[in-house]
Amino acid sequence: MSNSTYLAAESASIILESHFSTLIALAIIEGEQNIATAPSKEIIESIINASFWASLRKEEGNSPKISIAFLNPDEAEQPLIFGKKLLLTPANLTKLAPGVERAGIHLGIWEENGIPYIWGTTLKIPNYCFVLDVSEPGLIVIKHRRLHGFGKFTNVVVIKGDEIKIVNKDCGAMKDCPAIVTALLDLDAPCSWNNGINALIMLAVSMRGHHHGGILLVVPPKSDDWKESLVSPLQYPIQPSFSSLAHLLKDRHLEVGQPAWQSAIKSEVDNIAGLTAVDGATVITRDLHLLTFGAKIVRRQNGLPVDDLAYIEPVLGGEAISKYASEVGGTRHLSAAQFINDQRDAFALVASQDGHFTVFSWSPISQKVQAHRIETLLL
Repeated sequence: MSNSTYLAAESASIILESHFSTLIALAIIEGEQNIATAPSKEIIESIINASFWASLRKEEGNSPKISIAFLNPDEAEQPLIFGKKLLLTPANLTKLAPGVERAGIHLGIWEENGIPYIWGTTLKIPNYCFVLDVSEPGLIVIKHRRLHGFGKFTNVVVIKGDEIKIVNKDCGAMKDCPAIVTALLDLDAPCSWNNGINALIMLAVSMRGHHHGGILLVVPPKSDDWKESLVSPLQYPIQPSFSSLAHLLKDRHLEVGQPAWQSAIKSEVDNIAGLTAVDGATVITRDLHLLTFGAKIVRRQNGLPVDDLAYIEPVLGGEAISKYASEVGGTRHLSAAQFINDQRDAFALVASQDGHFTVFSWSPISQKVQAHRIETLLL
């Protein structure tokens, strides 16, 4: 195995070896089944190193988009196995990238005598399997499949150039942490497929994916108080409320978790997330009934203007600091913060065109709006 030429690979591999070995050992002690094998520091370092340099290359004018999973072919379900093993090199990753860039396809990596090699591809991987994603040049995301495989994978470390961001689960243990952040930190595992918070995570990922920016206001059901913080009359009211996504999550006639059901859920999520690209705010209830989109946020009558807020990024070193609302982002962020300052039983998801993503919620402990910057968890 050649020495790493990407310095961040060595630093990150130490952290990741400890994380995966501990996570997997605890799962085995607790009797969980279908658990992945933990990779060694040396293997992790080699995977990061090869992936980083591959991300800076191009194949037919395109930067590689790769998802790599560390597992033995015997641990995969119906794997596609190459006729010969390929060395894990930037050149081989770059060449294979066009064939595996679609979502859900993983390049399988295993090792022999300490040397990592590419053995094929797989669509299904075991619980807590080490996964590395390359989605743009120089950006490496290390994550793992959630226990029982529901929803978005759990991010562990994000590496951008020489910057290493380590996800801090302790952030989710705070009493006033929004449920969507807690779920992204995998503190609620195992999750059921038909879980409203997990649907909101899918909405957040889809919002971030359309690159237009947007606001999704999540309000309590059976309450019209939210209308006091929007310009009336609403430009695009939904009457009656659109409840297709909510019905899918509760539909017992479909096989929950099966491919047809997953495809239907994704279509409905993309349908709603697409509306957030329209100028203004989209409003949905906590039980996923769409109420309006393209709405203009205003300060509630007799409401106080939002001043400073608690700004938090759920990574090590990202503890809460006080910021003025105008420092967190532009008009979209300021209006969402004002909405939460007036509607304290709601929360807001705000996507920026540049990929940043913020959750605004009310903190009953600090008695102020809090802004969780979470794109590190959504990558």
